[in-house]
Amino acid sequence: MNVQVVKIKDLKPNPNNPRVIKDVKFHKLCESIKAFPKMLELRPIVVNDDMVVLGGNMRLKALKHLGLKEAPIIKASHLTEDQQRQFIIKDNVGFGEWDWDMIANDWDINELDEWGMDLPSLGNMENLEKINELDEWVGMPEFESVDAPPKLIIQFESEGKREEFVNSIDLQIAQKTKNAWGTWWPYKERDSVKDKKYE
Repeated sequence: MNVQVVKIKDLKPNPNNPRVIKDVKFHKLCESIKAFPKMLELRPIVVNDDMVVLGGNMRLKALKHLGLKEAPIIKASHLTEDQQRQFIIKDNVGFGEWDWDMIANDWDINELDEWGMDLPSLGNMENLEKINELDEWVGMPEFESVDAPPKLIIQFESEGKREEFVNSIDLQIAQKTKNAWGTWWPYKERDSVKDKKYE
């Protein structure tokens, strides 16, 4: 693909672009372009033969706002009208997922925020540490008692499935805590349920 540098005034925003940008994110985009203008060369605006933007409408808006006069583009002359419509959507679809464990441990949260990354609301982002899956269970009865015998926590699709399981191995319901049911199991092994399986 041939990258060209053209006058921004010759580029036309796409009136059919369903992607919008809000004030805070727009400000971050402008700051990102000012801080790292080389990114524009590496990711040019994509236009059709009529100079209508297919990919990069928000960047074009930011460039105009910043008062820049030129922008790198790539012409997608070979795309049919249907392919152009697909490109407008597919260019904005995020297929991957972030590895939040790696983000929390290997990247500076403040920099990521400045660069415009959508970060989860986890309170004070400056103190974001490795996420521990068991943190959500702290404070629940199963994790409070240090000397209690080991417990197995099972989650069921429905209360009916829980009842079916409880009845199949002759358990007794002891208490209900949040979304989980606590049950007791006699400490001695019971031959009557030793070989039972539940699906």
